[in-house]
Amino acid sequence: MPHRKYFLDLSDLQFKRVRLPWKSKLIRSILWIGAVVVISWGYGAAFNKFFGSRKNKMLTQEIESIKLEYSLLGRQINNSIKVLDGLEQSDAQRYRPILDMTPVPETVRKMGSGGVNKYADLEGFDNSDLMVSFQKKVDDIKNRTTIQYQSFSTIEDRKNEWKREMEHLPMISPVNVIYRLGDGIKFREKHPVLGTPQWHHGQDICTPYGSEVFATGSGKVIQAGWEGGFGNCIVIDHGYGYRSTYGHLSNIKVTVGINVKRGDLIGLTGSTGTSSGPHLHYQIDLYGQYKNPLYYFNNDLTENEYFDMIQSLTAQSKLR
Repeated sequence: MPHRKYFLDLSDLQFKRVRLPWKSKLIRSILWIGAVVVISWGYGAAFNKFFGSRKNKMLTQEIESIKLEYSLLGRQINNSIKVLDGLEQSDAQRYRPILDMTPVPETVRKMGSGGVNKYADLEGFDNSDLMVSFQKKVDDIKNRTTIQYQSFSTIEDRKNEWKREMEHLPMISPVNVIYRLGDGIKFREKHPVLGTPQWHHGQDICTPYGSEVFATGSGKVIQAGWEGGFGNCIVIDHGYGYRSTYGHLSNIKVTVGINVKRGDLIGLTGSTGTSSGPHLHYQIDLYGQYKNPLYYFNNDLTENEYFDMIQSLTAQSKLR
């Protein structure tokens, strides 16, 4: 039973129960509830301080896990930056110089985006500096990667064009390298047949009658027939300003308009036209200017090596 209090009423000599006013009861109830709340809050605070709540522990573990992921991501980003640095260095110091291309300007590589604060949504957090730093690195990698991809695409186009150019330039001997060289580019005081002074604009190569003559570079045959003093003559337009001429032939094995590859058989040597004996007159013109053919090939190969090269070029031509 609840504890009750009584008092002696002297007016009628009877014990009566003590009853508190309702305001006093209300005040006591409020004080009691307040005391319970304060004690409960204190107990909870002390417990969380020493033991921590389960929710806080989970949040703490999640934060530590995120920090670890950021750390691992940082390593990956740094490795990506190193790889990108290597690609840019190869681009600037290897590929472009070889292909005679100007380097990508630093102002283009370091191009950023100014004006708008792209990272405003990352500000105001405990680790804002870390998040902004990582995002800036990622954006920088994206920009640099895009620029490098475009650069490599340009290099690839130039490489293909350079490869095509190398295939078209007249860069091998038109006949077996063992054959003796005759007159080169010079002013002849006396032509061996005409007896008059005149320029000789090509390289004569002394060959047995009927020796094989090969195209020295890929191109289109623009002349195949009789050409005055050159007799039976072939002219190949290699593009890029180059033309090669093969004179005094005994036999022509190509026709005007066909495309030939380096190493293709185009004719046989002879002594047609103004000639004192069987030989090949070989001439290279670059934008109409006579060039010394000896600058475009060498005679270091043996006879077997030369014909191995011709067979290899012919095989490649058939594969295409």
